[in-house]
Amino acid sequence: MDKVLNPKSHAETAFVRDFLSYLSLSALCIVLGLFIGVLGYHWTAGLPWLDAMVEASMILSGMGPVNPLLTNGAKLFASLYALFSGLVFVLAMGVVLSPLIYSLMKQLRLNKCQKD
Repeated sequence: MDKVLNPKSHAETAFVRDFLSYLSLSALCIVLGLFIGVLGYHWTAGLPWLDAMVEASMILSGMGPVNPLLTNGAKLFASLYALFSGLVFVLAMGVVLSPLIYSLMKQLRLNKCQKD
């Protein structure tokens, strides 16, 4: 009954629910990317877990490395992880922004072909 009386309220609720679900999906992508980085830095560079998390967090956020990497394996992992982190960031932003862009397109009626 509330949908009939106040359809805009239902649309706003659906948008917020969708946005939060996409935000959660984006956070999951970031957490998985961080987990991969922590494991990689721990195994390839021999960093303790906390240092590996700091290193992975800094690379994933785009800040840059903290600890010097001494082995070739660690340097190779770091370069691949840096490229991977850039893709994770782009993916996460795309997932978060998609419901906002869709809503904007819907408001501007850009998603419908109009014939004059």
